Amino acid sequence: MQASGSDGFSDQPGVRVLVVDDNEDSAHSLALLLEAMGHEPRVATGGEEGIAVAGQFHPQVALLDIGMPGLDGYEVARRLRSDPRHAGLLLAAITGWGDAQDRERARDAGFDHHFRKPVSVRDLSDLLQGPVASSATTRGCGG
Repeated sequence: MQASGSDGFSDQPGVRVLVVDDNEDSAHSLALLLEAMGHEPRVATGGEEGIAVAGQFHPQVALLDIGMPGLDGYEVARRLRSDPRHAGLLLAAITGWGDAQDRERARDAGFDHHFRKPVSVRDLSDLLQGPVASSATTRGCGG
């Protein structure tokens, strides 16, 4: 049985979450945490793969690393935002890049939230409490 409250675990129904990060250990660790929190994660280890998985999985939330080789997180966000199949998708950057310019670039690319690595369990829990409702109202890289 899952606990609820400040521990980051919830009685809420699970959320479909796409994790895109070229660091496989980081991506899979985050997916394990999301699964333990009661969510349904899928992992992609690159930008192109992330877009392909999103097209099949139809996530409610995508957690994207920014600094990936090839297709970076900014471009993945732009492509997801331009695809009508992903209307309402909540996008969060989870990255080592966190200065004001990085946050502005993330917002311009279509991210709703911007978190520095490592993201806390509390921040993840707060983000995933109501992703469909919050995606329509919180655009602007808070977090």
